[in-house]
Amino acid sequence: MISINTNTDAMTALEYLDKTQGSLAQTENAVSTGLTVATAKDNGAIFAIAQNMRGDVAGYQAVTQSLENAASTVDVALSAGQSISDLLIQMKQQALAASDTSMNTSSRQALNDNFVALVQQISTVVENAQFNGANLINGSTNQIMALASSDGQHRITVLAQNMSLSGSVVTISAAATISTQAGASAMVTQIENSLTNVDASLATLGAGSAKFSIQATFVQNLSDTLTTGIGNLVDANMAVESAQLTALQTKQQLGVQALSIANQAPQIALSLFH
Repeated sequence: MISINTNTDAMTALEYLDKTQGSLAQTENAVSTGLTVATAKDNGAIFAIAQNMRGDVAGYQAVTQSLENAASTVDVALSAGQSISDLLIQMKQQALAASDTSMNTSSRQALNDNFVALVQQISTVVENAQFNGANLINGSTNQIMALASSDGQHRITVLAQNMSLSGSVVTISAAATISTQAGASAMVTQIENSLTNVDASLATLGAGSAKFSIQATFVQNLSDTLTTGIGNLVDANMAVESAQLTALQTKQQLGVQALSIANQAPQIALSLFH
């Protein structure tokens, strides 16, 4: 039937052209953004899953930062503790020399001066072992804690080790001297005990630092896995999209031509009246 009021062929051609236009817009968006699911409008379910995973990745970034800060705090304490251990070894050497009964007074006094300077240096090291406002070896804090999960429900804790003078670890007092043979002899034993305590504290801090490092590596791997998973869900395959774009552009051109041909059909009616 030839009709000038209802052009069925034109309506059909226009319907297919609209579908092609819609697919073309979607493909062009995928090419420009690199995503097949850029918004919830593209695929609500996939978008929701991807957003939840992105939230987890963002959480793990915060966890990583927390672990790195805590690890740095412990590492500063470790470095200071190792310095204290070295100082105690030097102090033991000075005390042992001063305990020699054949040592004259002036020589022992010289050793004592060095010994006192080393004791003071321990205090200096302890008070300067600070990172981001936290000091694990001066008794100002009991522990350092870091996030371990993206929901904040799990944490890793490392206990502080107070290495201040006259403490349970370093038992030597700030007023300690080796000015006499008897005092020097007694000091050797005290230094040895302190050295044993410091080394044990270093072992505890070292284990704590390892915990932070292990967890940080795990969190980074998990974050990378989630990021890959998000990509698998929403990233566009550019090779496929490129081929699709070419095909749709061709269909668009053909659709325009088909619509043009269909729109010419009513003109045939004029020939019937000649």
